[in-house]
Amino acid sequence: MSSYSPIGPVVGIVGAGQLARMTQQPAIALGVELRVLANAPDESAARVIVDTRLGDYRDLGDLREFAKGCDVITFDHEHVPTEHIRALAADGIAVHPGADALVHAQDKAVMRERLTAIGAPCPAWARVTSTSDVSGFAQEHGWPVVLKAVRGGYDGRGVWMCREIADAEEVVASGVPLMAEAFVPFERELAVLVARSPHGQGVSYPVVETVQQDGICVEVLAPAPGLDPEDAAQAQRIALEIADSLGVTGLLAVEMFQTASGLVVNELAMRPHNSGHWTIEGSLTSQFEQHLRAVLDLPLGSPAMTAPVAVMANLIGGEEIFHRYEHVMAHDPGIKVHFYGKQVRPGRKIGHVTAIGDDLETVRARARHAAVYLTTGEYA
Repeated sequence: MSSYSPIGPVVGIVGAGQLARMTQQPAIALGVELRVLANAPDESAARVIVDTRLGDYRDLGDLREFAKGCDVITFDHEHVPTEHIRALAADGIAVHPGADALVHAQDKAVMRERLTAIGAPCPAWARVTSTSDVSGFAQEHGWPVVLKAVRGGYDGRGVWMCREIADAEEVVASGVPLMAEAFVPFERELAVLVARSPHGQGVSYPVVETVQQDGICVEVLAPAPGLDPEDAAQAQRIALEIADSLGVTGLLAVEMFQTASGLVVNELAMRPHNSGHWTIEGSLTSQFEQHLRAVLDLPLGSPAMTAPVAVMANLIGGEEIFHRYEHVMAHDPGIKVHFYGKQVRPGRKIGHVTAIGDDLETVRARARHAAVYLTTGEYA
């Protein structure tokens, strides 16, 4: 544990993944001291942030000890128990986002109830506890039925596409609290990243298209190509209205489906988000700087893009990646590579690359080439 005296405000981040890691760079420029609560000393952010504390985010005592001396507490993930967040706030600790907001990113059923109540566009849904519940839902809304774990799922985990009742039987038998949603025949997936400060200032980044593979985001295109300006403005309005209605402080990522009949809200995340990694090079204010500004109640930065197009490609799995730097950098000096300090394993996001420029297809090809070569050693 560090014994130095902080010079600037101290922001404590619960969790030490790549989101906390990438927040370190803008914190340096802002004069903000970061402290992270890590499960182990070799976690992504713990490798680069001096003030790393070890502890269990599920233990209120560890959280209280971690919070001592912090000006504000925020999160790298949504898994901190809601009652612990309330306890920290009751202790007089500034926590952003607060429990009343964050629960909507923690519990999908609570999210659907609230979004439906405020008029946000949502698919038909219901809590289900038995196969008869699923069957009844399907009779009303048709197959396939999408079953989701109410808590804990991400990157395709905790989501099951059920085309008949036999597909649902094993999922229901697992005992995981579930909800059912009507399948949305979407044309593509979009995401809107907005920020909101405690005193209510809000900004929105451009709407982006996210490209999924096996439930994992592999590519982000900014701005979403070919999106009608009215649809883009509507998506931003929906996201800002959700942030305001839920009392979000910090970043809010709203994942949406674009359908033939309009936009449908899919998921929420209240933290920096994979769909916003392109902002490090592609925006005047990165999502990580914006999150710091928001939780410290500083004036928010401009979300304007630094180039007409930005494309981010995730690095998933791969071997001997560092030995391939030379080719990627020599081939394209403008490509930007970010590694997360994680051990490589199949299906794991270990980094990303970003390219910016004027033409979508050219920029996309550059990002793909770098990502494919870094992870496979082959040419895209």
